[in-house]
Amino acid sequence: MSMVESWSCVQREGVYHWFSSLTSAERAEFLCGLLDLCVPIELRFLGCCLEDLARKDYHSLRDAEIKANNPADLSGLTNITDEVVRSKLLVSLALLGSDNREAAGVLYRTLTHIDSVINNYGLALNDGRTEEQFLLLFTMASHHPAFSFHQKQVLRQQLGHIQDILQVRGRLKGFTSSPGDQPRLLMIFLKNN
Repeated sequence: MSMVESWSCVQREGVYHWFSSLTSAERAEFLCGLLDLCVPIELRFLGCCLEDLARKDYHSLRDAEIKANNPADLSGLTNITDEVVRSKLLVSLALLGSDNREAAGVLYRTLTHIDSVINNYGLALNDGRTEEQFLLLFTMASHHPAFSFHQKQVLRQQLGHIQDILQVRGRLKGFTSSPGDQPRLLMIFLKNN
């Protein structure tokens, strides 16, 4: 093995290690960025590879895929503060057909109510799982081809808003105050931004 091949292998292993340490939302964001860099023939090849991998789970996900593409089923998933609903929304986004604009519209209406959830109830991002679900939900939605360009832009703004909340919350954790002050300070930040 030449020195160039050896160095390439080391770099590849480093990238694999780095990628495996990312959260699901970060992985999705990174992969979408890489796909944007591919030329059409590479995308077609990758599509074939993904199709083959997805075929393995086809039967076990078929019922969930039918629900994910049925606007009537999706319209019942409105309480984004409920962890079970968020989990179902994540599965629905993963299985939503790339051309299903009607179902995407239902999901869009549900996801864009997050502002009222934040302003009226506060966003309970007090554990890693909840944070990760919201980040993954909005990352997936902001890249999903079933959504219109405008919808993706709005969802991207929502994602940025959630990331800002998490960033402020991270700063507040280091703030020397009583624990009861942190939610109040977060709500002040949200109202001012």
